[in-house]
Amino acid sequence: MTTKTKRIVALLLAAVMLVTVFAGCNKKPNTDTTGETNANTPTFKGEIVIGTTGPLTGSAASYGNSVKNGAQIAVDEINAAGGVNGYKLVYLFEDDEASGDKAKTAYDKLMDKGMQIFLGAVTSGASISLNDAIKEDGILQLTPSASQLEAVSVNKNAFRLCFTDPIQGQAMAEYAYNTLKLTKAAILFNQDDSYSTGIKEAFEARFKELGGKISVATSFVEDAQDFSSQLTRIAASDAEFIFMPIYNDKVAQIALGANEKGIKLPMLGCDGWDGVLGKYLKTDEEKKLVEGAIYLTPFLATDPDERIQNFVKKYKEAYDAEPDQFAADGYDGIYVIKAALEKMGLDSEEIDNEKLVQAMIGLEYDGLTGKMKFDENGEPNKSFKYAKIENGTYVAITQ
Repeated sequence: MTTKTKRIVALLLAAVMLVTVFAGCNKKPNTDTTGETNANTPTFKGEIVIGTTGPLTGSAASYGNSVKNGAQIAVDEINAAGGVNGYKLVYLFEDDEASGDKAKTAYDKLMDKGMQIFLGAVTSGASISLNDAIKEDGILQLTPSASQLEAVSVNKNAFRLCFTDPIQGQAMAEYAYNTLKLTKAAILFNQDDSYSTGIKEAFEARFKELGGKISVATSFVEDAQDFSSQLTRIAASDAEFIFMPIYNDKVAQIALGANEKGIKLPMLGCDGWDGVLGKYLKTDEEKKLVEGAIYLTPFLATDPDERIQNFVKKYKEAYDAEPDQFAADGYDGIYVIKAALEKMGLDSEEIDNEKLVQAMIGLEYDGLTGKMKFDENGEPNKSFKYAKIENGTYVAITQ
């Protein structure tokens, strides 16, 4: 190769390297995978990155997938309408398997990808494990479904969309005693789950305060598959009902076990029950096992409200499934963030974290999961709904 030829090759290589360097200097990655634009595609000023950690695998996977799916529908709607003040929302999700340690890794991955607002974590334990990191980073945290008090109470930049555990426990105690006129309770709870123990403690205290009796309180461990001993204790007691502040997979297992033992006591629960029909109790015979059960919830897919039915239709079309409360939480979470960004006056890709957090305080939003107004403690101050399982479906209880 001649010297002249070598120089030409060197110049060409240098030119290629310069093009590569400048192409890689974009502030945020290009998320357009189509490579095409058309007249109906909005032109955005920039991007705002929202991230979530939650379980996509493991025993709690249904909750993470629901939040992810509901949030994505909201993001798509907002972007199709031009974004937030002309800025496109980018939504990222990392699996944490509902584990505190894995949540830390998932959160770090999201921060490395440019996350600016955290819609998470989905579960309480995972959310609590991130308290220090969220405080240090200073970004807005809005958890859609972490109900334990410590998930938001320790950080001024943390908010939640759901009910807290104590509020749920107190509300169900009052409903059982005052509305249903039940005075003797059996409690069956998961001793390894902070959601379950937190609600149990609040229910027990309030029910006793009202004049009720806890006939028996019995627990199981996280990986339990056999509930015979607990159900035997309940059957031998004078309890008038079973209160089960647990998640839907365990509800289904216990309902099957109670049926085998001939236990016909009414069942009461909280928002973790949502999704038990269809996901775990699928046949008509299985659904009869929880006939008449009542649980507290912020959302019902059977609600005739037009907005809810539009969401249900979109969700079914996209995911071939009926949305549960967690999907609605994810959807509302994105729209609450949109409202906060607008209240703050979004005018740049660079978010002023302190201003965004201040915009959340006093923010009012009427969503799929009800009307809410966020206070300085990060709580949404939402009203309750109660659902009853009748003829294999969820029915709203009018009070």
